[in-house]
Amino acid sequence: MHEHVTDVYVRRAKQDGYRSRSAYKLLEILEKDKLVRAGMTVVDLGAAPGGWSQVLAPIVGAKGQVIALDLLEMEPLRGVVAIRGDFSEEATLKLLEEQSGNRSIDLVVSDMAPNISGVGLVDSARSIHLAELAHEFARNRLKPGGDLLVKVFQGAGLDEYRKALSGTFASVAVRKPKASRDRSSEFYLLARGKKQEA
Repeated sequence: MHEHVTDVYVRRAKQDGYRSRSAYKLLEILEKDKLVRAGMTVVDLGAAPGGWSQVLAPIVGAKGQVIALDLLEMEPLRGVVAIRGDFSEEATLKLLEEQSGNRSIDLVVSDMAPNISGVGLVDSARSIHLAELAHEFARNRLKPGGDLLVKVFQGAGLDEYRKALSGTFASVAVRKPKASRDRSSEFYLLARGKKQEA
């Protein structure tokens, strides 16, 4: 609790009006990699409380679209379409298609993390499972040339996961933003240039 209260990014988030400190992780990656432009359609998986969607919406602007998906209720955000549901279920995907007007998706972002049990093997398996769901979603929904940014944790299954991403995308790079806590094993994989389906 003390770490959270004294965290510089938590304080900055309050000052800057962001819903979560994770906004700074995304801002740093966007600054480095120029992932998002005006007019893009972006899907934010596991979006609640909305820190990443909050960063994305002003960049894509009125001609773009940010669609936030989460099992949890999310307070409305200007310029963001929020869908409550499981993105691996057909009903949620149908809603996504209706809301997006079948626009092609340029970028999928996922800052999802499992509820931590404290058991390393269990937590790493859960985190890889979430990352695999994000990859599957991106493989099925992203337009050719589209990108995926996904949170992962050090642990079993990570090498296989990176290999799978390399099969779908032209390049896969590691990003560890300064706003990620040092002791955290989290980092991000940035997969760029979805390959055309054979």
